[in-house]
Amino acid sequence: MRVVRISCVGARHLSPPSSVRGCDAHSDVSASTPGLINADADEASCGGTPSWRIKKSLTCVCFNRKSAYERICSNLTPLQEERLKRLRKRMKNYFDASRPDHQDALRALWSATYPGEKLQALISDQWKDMGWQGRDPSTDFRGAGFISLENLLFFAKTFSTSFQRLLKKQGGKRAAWEYPFAVAGVNITFMIMQMLDLEASKPRTFVRSVFLQMLSENEWAFDLLYCVAFAVMDKQWLDKNATYMEFNDVLRCTRVQLERELMMDDVFRIEDMPSFSLLS
Repeated sequence: MRVVRISCVGARHLSPPSSVRGCDAHSDVSASTPGLINADADEASCGGTPSWRIKKSLTCVCFNRKSAYERICSNLTPLQEERLKRLRKRMKNYFDASRPDHQDALRALWSATYPGEKLQALISDQWKDMGWQGRDPSTDFRGAGFISLENLLFFAKTFSTSFQRLLKKQGGKRAAWEYPFAVAGVNITFMIMQMLDLEASKPRTFVRSVFLQMLSENEWAFDLLYCVAFAVMDKQWLDKNATYMEFNDVLRCTRVQLERELMMDDVFRIEDMPSFSLLS
């Protein structure tokens, strides 16, 4: 990372602490460089690299992407503010089983998941086949709200081949005790919300700042990131020969992988992430 002594901090993505320098380039400085905080890291077991948080005093961050600095500020553009406002509203929308539009969304998810198979009722044993914990999927949305249902529906409609492959646990050596597909999807939504820290008034991480730039380019950036995250999670699951009891560890390593890819020099859109190629 290179500290630029103007109104922002210059950061070369995923550089180790020893590469942090003052802008005069005369001497190396420690990881306590003003403006940067080394995040508490448990990424080592996931093959991760140190992540960085932004100190509250900073208003801008400059990322060195392909030898050109890209300035990202906590003062959002009107478009970013509007799209962040809409996304926050989605995140605060709790699932309400009494609302007709929420009921319709559940039916739409069923139709997209099992085309041609009739859903007998909104409360039915059929839902267990999708990986819900019981007969009533509405009880599983408490952790992440209605947006987790929207994410699943977006995935099913946008990348139907990948959605069906993960749903049916096709490919690779599967565990005897697999993760429940739908409940895993809800957990992935919650993990992404935590990772992006979108409820904070100002960016506290580089990952959030990068994502807000992506959101200004594509209003569906969150949903696309969700699809990538699901595919990455399943790949991590297979690579680790994981079982049900290891799901939380797999999810943690999925977050590390997403953060690493979002901070790459040549990633400007969700579609630029290397793991986007896992989707079809």
